[in-house]
Amino acid sequence: MGWMDEAMETLRPWIGRVRVVEDDIGLMAVKRAAGTFNFDPESFKVGSALPPHWFGIFFTETVRQDQLGPDGHPNKGVILPPIPMPRRMGAGRRVKVMGALRAGEPAVKKVEAANIVPKSGRSGDIFVLTLRNTFEQHGKTIAVDEADAIYRPAVPPGQKTTATVATPARSDHAWSDKTPLTNALNFRYSSLTWNAHRIHYDGDYTRSEEGYPALVSNGGLSMHLMIDAALRHAKGTLTGFTARLVHPLWVGDLIDVRGEDQRDGKLKIWAADKNGVLCGEMDLEFSA
Repeated sequence: MGWMDEAMETLRPWIGRVRVVEDDIGLMAVKRAAGTFNFDPESFKVGSALPPHWFGIFFTETVRQDQLGPDGHPNKGVILPPIPMPRRMGAGRRVKVMGALRAGEPAVKKVEAANIVPKSGRSGDIFVLTLRNTFEQHGKTIAVDEADAIYRPAVPPGQKTTATVATPARSDHAWSDKTPLTNALNFRYSSLTWNAHRIHYDGDYTRSEEGYPALVSNGGLSMHLMIDAALRHAKGTLTGFTARLVHPLWVGDLIDVRGEDQRDGKLKIWAADKNGVLCGEMDLEFSA
């Protein structure tokens, strides 16, 4: 890990840095999000409270085109620390929810690089970046979202990625919600979140450069759909959740969200693909 220790000399000053991103939670953006997730767009007006997890849709990074790297992400050092590995994938999240954003009213996201950790394991050397996002509107904290991103080396040309291992999902669920992960849904979500990562729309790049067999469905979309399903089956107000993604989902596949019965304000859910492979897990908490 000598070279990783050297890299940390450059990366360590990024830890603790805070960047502020402003958003007016524009009504047209809200309506586009509503249409994407099968809400009536016209039911949202200025001042309407949004579903509690929609903070993840807004506050997109409006990076210039000439600041994008070959994978479609912003170049290293523009927004995120210059971690010297080319592949970045979302992993776990720890979220506390204190309120709901309101449409058409100014809000801010404070982005802090909370930690950067070099690791060596089964899949080789990696870096884990933890970002802490704090969302505020009218001076009140709406949510705090800590998210982990894993940085990995490039896949050798012609080889497949070996970063994930397929594990069967539990089949003892009390309920199940299935959603097709269509090209249109993946495109609309990436558009809403201004995500230009090429693994979500460029099949040739995805297969040849990153070693995946097909377009990768957006991980943020998977988590959003999991929470949507939970909210349909839970009682009370969402106050927080922890989540982790463990296996990719492919565009053209489906996400099968499965869950237990809610107990004492807590709900455990998980997601499987069409073959029953475990793709994500989430524990949610609700107040009465």
